[in-house]
Amino acid sequence: MAILITPFSYSPQASSLYLRSKLHNINIYSTYGYRSSTPLRSFVLCSSQQQISPQPILIDKSILSISEAKSENELWAASCLRVRTFYGFQHDTLNTEFSQDNAELVVVGTLDINQCIRLPDEITGMKPKGIGADFARGYVSNVCVAKEMQRNGLGCALIAKAKTVAKEMGISDLYVHVAIDNEPAKKLYMKCGFVYENEEPAWQARFLDRPRRLLLWTDLSNS
Repeated sequence: MAILITPFSYSPQASSLYLRSKLHNINIYSTYGYRSSTPLRSFVLCSSQQQISPQPILIDKSILSISEAKSENELWAASCLRVRTFYGFQHDTLNTEFSQDNAELVVVGTLDINQCIRLPDEITGMKPKGIGADFARGYVSNVCVAKEMQRNGLGCALIAKAKTVAKEMGISDLYVHVAIDNEPAKKLYMKCGFVYENEEPAWQARFLDRPRRLLLWTDLSNS
């Protein structure tokens, strides 16, 4: 297995919402008999030449390794996993496999780190305040682990790595939005050190036609 973080910067249209923002994409792959030699910079989980089983899989964590995700194939595989996870859409074209260093890998988990003041259509964190907040505030988003790989601690592994990378990016205050009725996600984040800060107004959730969201926060400055 390899936990891969895919770092890249983007320049969205001029908007105060994304002032000097950076996005890091973190994926998880699993692999068997494969060790990555790429720099310790990014993170993922894959399976060599093997389709993901419809039944939950227990993972041997001793085969975890760390490598950097850079290629378009890795990002495409992560995007396919997100479509499968968030929308329940299963299709042959949504392939989470890709080749790397002559190994066939499968993405089984992913998340993003957004370094910015706020995310669109989401309530905004309050820490830190003042000059420099656009660099010191960050949000975790698009967190998912393949259904077959859940209950293996991969969510906690992703969040732990996200904290490390966020701190390296200069983020001192890390946030995550979670649906108010998503108990498993809330338990995961709180287990990983996030605490309640705020919640979305009911009118905003109705306007956006979605469940209300909580805003959870964790302090990275002393971690």
